[in-house]
Amino acid sequence: MDENSKIYKLKMFINECRRVLRVTKRPDSFEFKTIVKVSGLGMGLIGLIGFLVSMIKTLITGGA
Repeated sequence: MDENSKIYKLKMFINECRRVLRVTKRPDSFEFKTIVKVSGLGMGLIGLIGFLVSMIKTLITGGA
């Protein structure tokens, strides 16, 4: 590809980024708290699954 094509693609990418940033909005307080709660529950669930797998492995192998 030539240099003009790369510059054109870069300009198009920047324009698309600007368009997305214009459309997006900051979450309000309720939406932010909901996202934090759901994310925390997801992390806790993944941690619990990891802990249970570790406990089962310990029980199967005899604690070593």
